[in-house]
Amino acid sequence: MRLLVVGRLSGQLATAVKMAMAHGAKVSHVERGDQATEQLRRGQGADLLMVDYRIDIAGLIAANEAERIHVPVVACGVDADASDAAAAIRAGAKEFIPLPPEADLIAAVLSAVADDDRPLISADPSMKAVIMLADQVARSEASILITGESGVGKEVMARYLHNGSKRAERPFISVNCAAIPDNLLESELFGHEKGSFTGAMARRIGKFEEADGGTLLLDEISEMDVRLQAKLLRAIQERVIDRVGGTKPVPVNIRIIATSNRDLAKSVAEGTFREDLLYRLNVVNLRLPALRERPGDISVLADHFVKKYAAANGVPVRPISAAARLALVSHRWNGNVRELENAMHRAVLLAVGPEIDVEAIRLPDGQPLGAGSHGAASYNDPAARAAQTADAVTRAHVGQTVAQMEKTLILDTLSHCLGNRTHAANILGISIRTLRNKLNEYADEGVQIIAPQSGVAASGYAAA
Repeated sequence: MRLLVVGRLSGQLATAVKMAMAHGAKVSHVERGDQATEQLRRGQGADLLMVDYRIDIAGLIAANEAERIHVPVVACGVDADASDAAAAIRAGAKEFIPLPPEADLIAAVLSAVADDDRPLISADPSMKAVIMLADQVARSEASILITGESGVGKEVMARYLHNGSKRAERPFISVNCAAIPDNLLESELFGHEKGSFTGAMARRIGKFEEADGGTLLLDEISEMDVRLQAKLLRAIQERVIDRVGGTKPVPVNIRIIATSNRDLAKSVAEGTFREDLLYRLNVVNLRLPALRERPGDISVLADHFVKKYAAANGVPVRPISAAARLALVSHRWNGNVRELENAMHRAVLLAVGPEIDVEAIRLPDGQPLGAGSHGAASYNDPAARAAQTADAVTRAHVGQTVAQMEKTLILDTLSHCLGNRTHAANILGISIRTLRNKLNEYADEGVQIIAPQSGVAASGYAAA
């Protein structure tokens, strides 16, 4: 883990730094907020900023976001009172660490942003076969394409490959190609020179250079514009990049891992993805099965999530009842591991009594797992559940226009996905761009569009 400390390195702050280093953090230090932004801009990345509360935290975060640099901030300080801590949190800090520090608190904060709590858990033979192949190729230099539905854990697999590679001690840098507009993605990947376009106030090192020596994950690469795919192909072939506005190539030494929830061969046939780039990326293909295809993983993952969120919320670890386990295994889990994780998070908070029973495991709309449209169908009576659902759908849709039906379907699917645009687009069978255009159209009509609910959806197992 990379920790950037911002502030004067006083005795107490130096002690906190030593504690962080004892827990495996690689620490760098600057005294001012502008120096922190400049260091991040130069590609000397960090997973966490530990900032003296007397520094302008809001200004530091704003300066970073202006450069599209998103690094969590924790505030710290000596002799800070409750109002100082509250002000730091309001300014954007995630936590406040009083100094002199406590070793347990430092460890907890570092653990909260580290990847150590995102293990690749599996008990199902189909998934174990994929993990065995991953172990075979992890130490190679081959580019790897990880495919599978949204939510199956593609990014977790990418981190597993990196941690098992010869580059494990070097950076692991992830770029979500679907989340960054096309006109900004080139700069995000390759960096830019000062003055190369409006707003380029200083040189910015891109993700290729930041990942030098390590691994670069290109998440949802199917959403990358064809023009940019040509530049990416050259970077992979020649191991050099060109910054936007640059005059000379920059050598890079990275391993590429890419993910996609779409059929890239079909995208090639449709002309939206370059065939030569697919060959370069797909030296080894790891297809992660959907959760419904690996039912042996459901119980072990559910148990892990119960322990994880019981600890995070300070509540007792309750076992999952036999009836609840049957309901979990019977559910289709269209949202894959992400949906299961969110469901178990809710179950930990809603459970009463000595066990987590069926009633505590609820869908995003609040209904118990397996309930029909009117809540009357038993989770183990699929015929009754299907009949009730079909009846409700028919009555709800009669009299609507096609446009109204489309809007209802898109908004309901987005709500089901807790605002996750990539997941919703995958379920609907449309591109992320089409979905965004539709949502912008509905927003212009005054419809309130659900935002991604990151407070419920945890990172890790379903980050793909």
